Amino acid sequence: MRHSILKISRTLSVVAVIGLLTTSLAFAQTPSTPETANQSPADNKAEAILNRAIEALGGTTYLNVRTVVGRGFYTTYQDGASLLPTRFLDYIAFPDKERTEFTANGIRVINTNNGSTGWLYDGATKSINDLKAPQIEDFKRGMRASFENLLRGWWRKEGATLTYLGRREAGLAKRNEAVRLVYSDGFWVEYEFGARDALPAKVIYKRTRTKADSEETEEITEEDWLAKPVAIEGVTAPFVIDHYIDGKQTSRINYESIEYNRTLPDSLFARPANAKAVK
Repeated sequence: MRHSILKISRTLSVVAVIGLLTTSLAFAQTPSTPETANQSPADNKAEAILNRAIEALGGTTYLNVRTVVGRGFYTTYQDGASLLPTRFLDYIAFPDKERTEFTANGIRVINTNNGSTGWLYDGATKSINDLKAPQIEDFKRGMRASFENLLRGWWRKEGATLTYLGRREAGLAKRNEAVRLVYSDGFWVEYEFGARDALPAKVIYKRTRTKADSEETEEITEEDWLAKPVAIEGVTAPFVIDHYIDGKQTSRINYESIEYNRTLPDSLFARPANAKAVK
């Protein structure tokens, strides 16, 4: 059970960022909109889709979100079947802080990212350790691929390029508008928005990982499907996020509640001196 919880904590630190209106990399404290941050090229059609999505999510109210607190359940899938869900509590402070707490069988695990650092508390062993480089990179990659990064214009500071890809089939009598963001290092992300409602619908990107049974690496395709949009405090957010790897579902995030702009102290993200000091 301990291994499963630790695996969940590493996974959710990436996925929750995508769905929770996340933060998350040395970006400006003030959000930038596509209209005002003209530091990288984007074609007019792609810009229009982003502007329409921002309005659908809440416009200025959405852009003024500084913190997010989300509660719900995280479920992993194995061979197409869901396992027992784990309760989570997620704190986000823009632009680069996130703390996710998991509770299962009375045991709490805390995964925290704070800029280019992070720490992990394991309630089963009463231990606390710094996150390793690969875990930090996972967090950063998740931020680069997030809808927050796209819609708030943070990608422009990295010199990325945005282009319109056209419409795609997205179910019975439904289509999505697709755009692609390409970074200078070659990393790319595709985003889909509902053609009718303009809401974020899907994220697609590729990455490499080490095979479980060897030291060889392989390229995989990751997708996040966003569903069940709910409007709270003038901001619309997906309450269900399904994650897929190479076409197979691996997890689901199901929110019970989301709160915006709560005051979150810096101490919430700071590494405690020892395991006994964890609150």
